[in-house]
Amino acid sequence: MTRTASELAQFLGCTMEGEGAAQISGVAAPASARASDLIYVDASKHLERAAASAAQCVVIPPGLALAGKTLLRAENPKLAFARAAEWLMPAAPIAMGIHPTAVISPNAKLADGVAVGPYAVIEDGAKIGAGTEIGAFCFVGRGATIGERCRLYPRVTLYAGARLANRVVLHSGAVIGSDGFGYVQSEGKRWKFPQVGEVEIHDDVEIGANTTIDRGSLDRTEIGAGSKLDNLVHIAHNVHIGTNTVIAAQTGISGSVVIGCDVAFGGQAGLGDHCVVEDGAIIGGQAGILPGKIVRSGQIVWGTPARPLDKFKQQFAWFSRLPELAKRIEKLEKGHESGSAGGR
Repeated sequence: MTRTASELAQFLGCTMEGEGAAQISGVAAPASARASDLIYVDASKHLERAAASAAQCVVIPPGLALAGKTLLRAENPKLAFARAAEWLMPAAPIAMGIHPTAVISPNAKLADGVAVGPYAVIEDGAKIGAGTEIGAFCFVGRGATIGERCRLYPRVTLYAGARLANRVVLHSGAVIGSDGFGYVQSEGKRWKFPQVGEVEIHDDVEIGANTTIDRGSLDRTEIGAGSKLDNLVHIAHNVHIGTNTVIAAQTGISGSVVIGCDVAFGGQAGLGDHCVVEDGAIIGGQAGILPGKIVRSGQIVWGTPARPLDKFKQQFAWFSRLPELAKRIEKLEKGHESGSAGGR
């Protein structure tokens, strides 16, 4: 889609300086941009790269100068750039129409504009909202519910009864509603604990490739509106995640954990069962939180076991000096032994 700089400024609510008729059809990094691509600058250290770019139009914050370009002034250039990208380059369709190889139960209910790709399976009682796209080889189990304008990339699996709200995006290989990992041990055998609860994913959630979200055991697993989960994340049974939380790749969250709103997880974090992470907390990459622990609102934790960031940095600094300290202790011990021997 091609727009003029003035049209883009109006859409973004930006002020414009320069040539309003400049044609913009895409977005790019400064080094690879063409004349018709939009770029952005969010700090003065990036001005030189932007000046050397072939791009005609730049999103830039107030107070920075850049000669020879059409400028779109925005308080948050990165956000404006992201909104512009979505407008200029809408996502390609996952499916169009109902493919003849799709297997759809006559008891499923598909609203207007639903698209289903090749070899997808939609079972009895499934309900799919208007404008939703279901990619090739997806599986939608019996009684599952999908809201409006959702996007299921190829090979997504929704177990029976899984519920998605509106505008949910599931990337390839995501599995929603599988059994949780719950067993009871007796007489040398492990007996499966019932995994018959629900899983509910609210509006505007995006879930990465090969991420798995278990249904509740007897209760419900829930992902709050606007939350974003990266690839290869595992969410166990009965987990509750608040709104606008972000979880990076390879994080594992054990059963019955409660996570608040606006929480951020680094990659490969691990949480034991029944933890509580309050609103606005930040969990560092590879942090390990022991079962039942509480991370307080706004706290930043790192390490295993996880501890406040300041304490982690202090301890890590000492840890890195252990070889040096060991040599000093060895030297002191030898001096002490020599002194003791000489005194006898």
